[in-house]
Amino acid sequence: MVYNIKPRYNVFSPRGEKNFAYVSSQLRGVVGLEIHAQIHATSKLFACSRVAFCSPPNSSVAFLDASLPGTLPVLNRRCVEAAVITGLALNCTINRKSLFDRKHYFYADMPAGYQITQQRLPIAVNGSLIYSYFGGRKRNQVLSRCVRIKQIQLEQDSGKSLHDDQRSQTLIDLNRAGVGLMELVMEADMSCGDEAAAAVRELQLILQTLGTCQGNMSEGQLRVDANVSVHCPGEPLGVRTEVKNINSARYVARAIDYEIQRQKKVLENGGIIVNETRAFDSKSGTTIPMRDKEGLQDYRFMPEPNLPPLFVYEDEASVPAGVNPTQVVMIDRLKAELPELPGVRRARMVDQYKILPEHSFTLVNEDGLTEYFERVVRNTKAEPRKVIGWVMKELLGNLNQQSLKLAQSPVSPEALADLLNVLESGHISSSAAKVVFQEMWKAPEKAVEQLVKELDLGLVSDREKLLKICQKVVDTHPEQSHTKLKWKNTLQSK
Repeated sequence: MVYNIKPRYNVFSPRGEKNFAYVSSQLRGVVGLEIHAQIHATSKLFACSRVAFCSPPNSSVAFLDASLPGTLPVLNRRCVEAAVITGLALNCTINRKSLFDRKHYFYADMPAGYQITQQRLPIAVNGSLIYSYFGGRKRNQVLSRCVRIKQIQLEQDSGKSLHDDQRSQTLIDLNRAGVGLMELVMEADMSCGDEAAAAVRELQLILQTLGTCQGNMSEGQLRVDANVSVHCPGEPLGVRTEVKNINSARYVARAIDYEIQRQKKVLENGGIIVNETRAFDSKSGTTIPMRDKEGLQDYRFMPEPNLPPLFVYEDEASVPAGVNPTQVVMIDRLKAELPELPGVRRARMVDQYKILPEHSFTLVNEDGLTEYFERVVRNTKAEPRKVIGWVMKELLGNLNQQSLKLAQSPVSPEALADLLNVLESGHISSSAAKVVFQEMWKAPEKAVEQLVKELDLGLVSDREKLLKICQKVVDTHPEQSHTKLKWKNTLQSK
């Protein structure tokens, strides 16, 4: 997203350094994302306490989560495998050796006073995410982009502070403390909110397909921090702000676009951009200041003394002698288990079924819709393009109207295939088929043939039978028939 800005002032930093040199130039947004994905696992990263959303406060807290003296972390193998699988799906290099570190800072909901993370040597680096979004003047063109993935690191989540304003107190819930996270750091390769939101949606789909993260943003399973700045192309990047904890892809787009516009207005009016952390207010659609970052916080990173280096192996042949191969993480075994990823599936759907690219996005983005569509295609004689029309208009139309998920659809793929087969055979018209579909929605236990018969919607091809029907209509509506005949005679005389 590019805007022409006419300069009003020369902009300098407080130290007298020129902040932006823009004379008759264009300011462009620069966006990078840091995404925290909660690993889909039954227990936490370093403790055996279970992971459960909305469980009673402090009902799932191990001794380690509460940082009791003498407790030691034990690494969850499932979390390691999830990070490796995610790295492979995002074209990352998997480090055969990675390290854990302590990141020191104090929050009331972090009893230990530090977070175990991977600052020096993360588990995966140098990947890429290819995503697409609708752009162009009419927003009807499918545009593809690629954002670089700097690294994926394993780390602990913190607990949760519950603020009671009436009693002026804060309560601590440690259920979330110690839950395994993957932090995915994306390079600043995006320029607007639409691109960032599309990247988040694509990553969400990939994680859900892999099963490494459920990706429910409303439950905090996927949280986005956006680093936003503006600059003139060819000039150094501008001062960035960080918009923290955005919890939906739609809000990602709104927050970033607002922040880009805000920074442009500040510079246009001769101000300077402050390096700060901001929050997005979804009600007003604006970002608001939280705290500044002028003083660099010293996290006092140090190697985690209670965890040895983490090793993963290429294949069974690379496992050291004396080590049980079933007790280690092997890359080739996980690579063989990778499912069909969303981008590959879209391309296959377009190539195999000759559907439009935008239809492939809808099929893949809606959980289970691809499988539904393919089951209909396998059981009907109708062309895939005709099937996609029924899936998009009739099926999704009814689901959206009643706020239902696909799994709640009363019309099964086989039932829809039966309806399309009857339509293809010429026994009913397309308008009659739509009436039958609505009746199937109300009475899914009834077969298509039964509904066609009950509603008397079958097409009649017998000439004698058609003549009798027409004569019956004429006989039962004599006034209308006489009027039409009179008009016909009048027109013929003219």
